[in-house]
Amino acid sequence: MTTVIPPVTQAWEGFAEGAWTDTIDVRDFIQRNFTPYTGDAAFLAGPTDKTLRTWQHLEDNYLSVERERRVYDVDTETPADIDAFGPGYISEDDDVIVGLQTETPLKRAMMPYGGWRMVETALREAGREPDQRVKEIFTRYRKTHNDAVFDIYTPRIRAARSSHIITGLPDAYGRGRIIGDYRRVALYGVDRLIADKEAAKHAVHDAGFSEHWARYREEHAEQIRALKKLKVMAESYGFDISGPATTAQEAVQWTYFGYLGAVKSQDGAAMSIGRLSSFLDIYIERDLAAGTLTEEGAQELIDALVIKLRIVRFLRTIDYDQIFSGDPYWATWSDAGFMDDGRPQVTRTSFRLLQTLRNLGPAPEPNITIFWDDQLPEGYKEFCAAISIETSSLQYESDKQIRDRWGDDAAIACCVSPMKVGKQMQFFGARVNAAKTLLYAINGGRDEMSGKQIVEGHSPITGDGPLDFDEVWQKYEEMLDWVISTYVEALNIIHWSHDKYAYEAIEMALHDSDIIRTMGCGIAGLSIVADSLSAIRYADVYPVRDETGLIVDYRTEGEFPVYGNDDDRADDIAATIVHTVMAKIKEIPLYRDAIPTQSVLTITSNVVYGKATGNFPCGHRAGTPFAPGANPTNGADNHGMLASMLSVGKLDYNDALDGISLTNTITPSGLGRTKDEQVENLVGILDAGFIMDEN
Repeated sequence: MTTVIPPVTQAWEGFAEGAWTDTIDVRDFIQRNFTPYTGDAAFLAGPTDKTLRTWQHLEDNYLSVERERRVYDVDTETPADIDAFGPGYISEDDDVIVGLQTETPLKRAMMPYGGWRMVETALREAGREPDQRVKEIFTRYRKTHNDAVFDIYTPRIRAARSSHIITGLPDAYGRGRIIGDYRRVALYGVDRLIADKEAAKHAVHDAGFSEHWARYREEHAEQIRALKKLKVMAESYGFDISGPATTAQEAVQWTYFGYLGAVKSQDGAAMSIGRLSSFLDIYIERDLAAGTLTEEGAQELIDALVIKLRIVRFLRTIDYDQIFSGDPYWATWSDAGFMDDGRPQVTRTSFRLLQTLRNLGPAPEPNITIFWDDQLPEGYKEFCAAISIETSSLQYESDKQIRDRWGDDAAIACCVSPMKVGKQMQFFGARVNAAKTLLYAINGGRDEMSGKQIVEGHSPITGDGPLDFDEVWQKYEEMLDWVISTYVEALNIIHWSHDKYAYEAIEMALHDSDIIRTMGCGIAGLSIVADSLSAIRYADVYPVRDETGLIVDYRTEGEFPVYGNDDDRADDIAATIVHTVMAKIKEIPLYRDAIPTQSVLTITSNVVYGKATGNFPCGHRAGTPFAPGANPTNGADNHGMLASMLSVGKLDYNDALDGISLTNTITPSGLGRTKDEQVENLVGILDAGFIMDEN
């Protein structure tokens, strides 16, 4: 007699049962089944011959060509979708983890639902002409997100946008900042996910009509449709993902298919992949124990997945690339940290992920983000430090700050924005130019670059004597009221339109049906406005006017403290600015009752913000880049890295729950003479900085 093992039982064989077996709960599965690793990196394997051949083929035939052209190739005839393209492979060796956005590596797809104008511009900049049939559809028959936004925009939003006091709004491209729980595809299979969404949809049907009721059912119908397309796409590669993954290779492949569905159908400003290491490690450990997988094979799986993440491409305009200083898409992979029960979420696969930077060489994608805590296993901390020194390819976040507010299954969307995986999404909001707002306050709403009157009803500073701090601060608060209300109004319009015309169906299909929504607002130019206000308070600042009376420069006499040197006088001003902006945002109702959050983040767009902004009392010159994120003004921090970390640590995380970024540059030789000294000292700096931040 032959016993037939049901597919789910076979797939879950050897796993500890729990709530996850009855409901969609990946965190419970991980908590009950993952194995923390407290050792060092000695077990790791180098790249296999197949990995090296695949990577070299990419370099020789695609990546090198793309560097010469900027864009390797574009499909001009097929609007992108999960199942819009047939299967594609890198080479004959590409059989470990498969799947491309189109049928050819690096070939970009059109995503016109966000807006046709950006697509057409990007096509022409890539040397292609748009297909007239597709153009007619998206200019005559199918309204886009961008069309809707500009139909609704008010004159003051348009004025603020054109003057760059609000910049980078996601009104012509995908908003991003949504992390689908791609692990669900591997753990449950698509049929189970469809059944779960069907049940949720039909649970809301007899409460009487409302907009909420209608939208809920329609969005669930879109999610179900997207999950069915995901199955079709996987079938084109020869895989049936209707049921759960049964091996480590399938677990990686199924998870990647979920992510591939997202990047095939959405071109969001940040397309993070989430938190995978502990999850994938469970399958890898099971196969290693069964003797069906070797360490070399395990590393090959992670290397193959990372190769795929490195070659995701979106059709972008040159202007977009300038805003973000290149063509990033932030496939952020979050790792490490602790579970709520005190166990470190460091696994052997955490090491394998870092090892890809040695096996394949450094790269910005995936954006590997370590949730740091000084109590993490020493072997892992040392390996992180060694990889950082070798590659400059890691970023670090405070695990305690994130876990205390967002739980132990949180991940970073984009650079610093944390959220509960599969239970939360963000309405991305770009940033207001908080520094330029100060210049508007001083000039009564006239733009210091163009001279145009952008904001009505505000009187400028008069006289040629030193600026008075109390007068300037009052005018700054009043100008912030106008800027922030305009900003939030724009965000509400954008996200209403995005949900209606460019809904992220597959990403939301990999979320719970009832989720937390945040509105991710942000500010740019913090250090410049803090230093300028410090100059006004502690030195003598004289305005310099042009022939029309517009203040275009400043003459500052005397010394003043600057933010970033652990000096409370300047640091408290910076913290007050962040708090004031957040308090004003909280006063305004948000679309879909979103929770307002704020980031202090301009890791790439600081250059563009600087170009649109004039001279400042602190000495910052017109047109020059802002410091990134919460960094001190370029060259102003003269007390060392730890002092700048302490200054940033004074910003209240409750005022910036969307994240605070600090970018530091360290020359390895400055950390010590030997590699061991450098590793030890970098670990010490990270420990000290994050301990201070937590306090």
